[in-house]
Amino acid sequence: MGAEEDFQQVGAELADLGVRASRMMGRPALKDQAGKVFASLQRDGAMVFRLVRDTPEHTAALELAGAHLFDPTGQGRTVKDWVVVPHTFAEQWTDLAEAALSRPR
Repeated sequence: MGAEEDFQQVGAELADLGVRASRMMGRPALKDQAGKVFASLQRDGAMVFRLVRDTPEHTAALELAGAHLFDPTGQGRTVKDWVVVPHTFAEQWTDLAEAALSRPR
């Protein structure tokens, strides 16, 4: 499957939790029941998740090969609560999205 299909699969698997697909910065995104984005598909096929820093999920995500903190500007200004996870780990995207959804904002 491609990244877009894997993204859609994550959204479908979380739909019963009130998750809906939307857009953030022109990219496909997942929103919680309150309308807040907690995950988004990036142009390179990776997915970015809002995982609160210093949590086990945040640490584990950053340990995946190729994962890194999200830098929306591309100018070295990372957003420390957001982790980019490559498509090679798409099988873990649903678990990461569930962790992002359940974390306090």
